[in-house]
Amino acid sequence: MALRRLRKFTLTIAMLLFPITIWYFSPYLIIMAAARHVINGSFIVFTLMFVFGLFFGRLWCGWFCPTGGMSECFSDFSPKAPKQGWRNYLKYGIWIVWISGVAVCHVFGKGDYTIQPFFMTERGISVSNIYCYIIYYGIVILFLIPAIVHGKRANCHYICWMAPFMIFGYKFGRLLRLPQVKIKSKPQTCAGCKSCQKICPMALDVPALARRGEINSAECILCGECVAACKTGALQYKITNKRGTND
Repeated sequence: MALRRLRKFTLTIAMLLFPITIWYFSPYLIIMAAARHVINGSFIVFTLMFVFGLFFGRLWCGWFCPTGGMSECFSDFSPKAPKQGWRNYLKYGIWIVWISGVAVCHVFGKGDYTIQPFFMTERGISVSNIYCYIIYYGIVILFLIPAIVHGKRANCHYICWMAPFMIFGYKFGRLLRLPQVKIKSKPQTCAGCKSCQKICPMALDVPALARRGEINSAECILCGECVAACKTGALQYKITNKRGTND
């Protein structure tokens, strides 16, 4: 229970700070900055997400992401499990097109390179006037609609432009055999109650994944809800470079 309360607390703080931090996650400002050869706040944040993913995978999504926190709040409107499959790859298509645009802007941009973490923010605060609030609430609605239509954290599954940074970082970290935070399992101690599956905010088939020795899925956000729900201790956080049997 302490683990769950701590996670809810960090997500709540992230959501409360979102009007201040939203531009640092902006897929648009990074393009504007690239055209002027500016390394802006979102460029720095997205780079750090990749580095973070090398060791922690998508733990950011489960513990600190403001849009992820909103998605979990919105899940009360539609607690159903979003459909898995080809829809999960939509975010990669969005990411590739977007990153390609950023790269093109850097190639054809003008001026000397400068580092401006607060590019186009007033005193480092994102939402500093009423017009910015219009954009802010537009983004909130953007995340609300998929949650209502498709179910729990559908945004994280289908459209999140930040998730691929951590997913690719995690996969690269596995390739390098770096020590990583993982949820390991002991299938022989599983009671088959499926409490982990019921509580998973990403609506994953946790028992099926656990039978392989590790919750190794690109959609796992390492939130630890399954760890907290497991009554037999079959699921545990571990820091290791060892892989599950599904590799």
